[in-house]
Amino acid sequence: MAQEIERKFLVKNNNWKALATGLAYCQGYIPTVQSGRSVRVRTAGTRGYLTLKGPIRGTQGLTRSEFEYEIPLGDAQQMLETLCAKPLIEKTRYRLPLGDVIWDIDEFAGENAGLIVAEVELHCEDQPFERPEWLGEEVSGKPQYYNASLVKYPYSQWPTP
Repeated sequence: MAQEIERKFLVKNNNWKALATGLAYCQGYIPTVQSGRSVRVRTAGTRGYLTLKGPIRGTQGLTRSEFEYEIPLGDAQQMLETLCAKPLIEKTRYRLPLGDVIWDIDEFAGENAGLIVAEVELHCEDQPFERPEWLGEEVSGKPQYYNASLVKYPYSQWPTP
């Protein structure tokens, strides 16, 4: 079974930015009737993807099934326009290999501008990894930081601390 084990963190400064290059992403979610599951459509540069994710499970709540398929870019763009809930998620994703892991750092735009989240995919839930100095608070178990949640309640609508 395909699965992802992922931890998410806020980013507390831009010290990582000079070390990585970014790629523009646009993604949306097709509404489903079963909670905890999502159907995501994404464009990443000039490529399109369809991803199905299952509910979160695992001893630490970091694991879920994930199936991702490349689809024609035109199909992905049409699905984003006609099938996905709005607003769409707009972000630049930066990939940064550090040690034994690769960090994906998402700098959000549009309705979620101002939010920067770093993700790391692991082989097992208790895999050790080095925490870069720019890493802030862990938000792995906080649903409001899931991309699917940012469609329903964008960061621009969150109360200021």
